[in-house]
Amino acid sequence: MHKAEAITAIVLAAHALARIAAHDAGNDAPSAQWRTLSILDQRGGMRLGALASAARTTQPGMTRLIGALESAGLVERGADPRDSRATVVTATAAGIRALHEWRTELGTTLAPRFDDLGDDDWRAIERTAAILGERAQSTPDDMTGARG
Repeated sequence: MHKAEAITAIVLAAHALARIAAHDAGNDAPSAQWRTLSILDQRGGMRLGALASAARTTQPGMTRLIGALESAGLVERGADPRDSRATVVTATAAGIRALHEWRTELGTTLAPRFDDLGDDDWRAIERTAAILGERAQSTPDDMTGARG
């Protein structure tokens, strides 16, 4: 398997596992909800357009999602401190709590699928998770010196 194929396989498997976990856990919240809350958890408050861009969705779609999340008490809108005409969306404590509960539920739901792995496989998974987490937080500029 080539490097690009391995990375693609990991991403596709991760998406499949997330769908399986949501189904098996009976969680009917849209994945866009968790993606949006994850972005807000990592980056803090954001303008709607920037949040839509980061979540790779349209601004009207994000507006609808934020309305639903706001009604559920998971996010709140406030004035942008740099420009009072603009609105910033932030996750509420309840939103962050729901996100962390979902992440715990993901792990608990998927754990039985991995019960038969040995120590070497677990070390490989832990190393892969660390590398992918690091790369997911990096910008393309961060990676220019890392190629080799």
